Amino acid sequence: MSGVSLSSAPRVPVIIGDVAALRARVGGEPIVGEWLTVDQARVDRFAQATGDDQWIHVDPERARRESPFGGPIAHGFLTLSVIPSLLFRAVRFEERMSVNYGLNRVRFPAPVRVGAALRASCVVAEVADMPDGAQQVTWDVTVEIEGESKPACVAQFVTRHYF
Repeated sequence: MSGVSLSSAPRVPVIIGDVAALRARVGGEPIVGEWLTVDQARVDRFAQATGDDQWIHVDPERARRESPFGGPIAHGFLTLSVIPSLLFRAVRFEERMSVNYGLNRVRFPAPVRVGAALRASCVVAEVADMPDGAQQVTWDVTVEIEGESKPACVAQFVTRHYF
């Protein structure tokens, strides 16, 4: 199976320290972060926090017996919720602050099985100047699953950065 390979060498985050460095990344090579393992404890905490305790997520025995996935899977929205963390595993901003501004598009092409490792591949699609001095960045994000050919999530994520 062709897929993503897990590298044992830690990745060095790309450093973006000013607007020029941010603009230089538009349409460039993907910025790829480190892996994050999604364990059952994380899935259980997410289920508790959101009230989404469907058995395909929180009942490993039943999920092994009855689900088409062969075991428990993470919530799609859990995968979506870790995108900021995955981005910050790939990029270090030297700025005053940044905020999550939302999403334009989201899809979940493949399930995330409990125990799988995820990482984000992020491309700066657009940078726009905002009236308050922020730069609004639109990221094309692909959340990869180690060893899988299909991604867990593809999303257009929007952030605002204040340098």
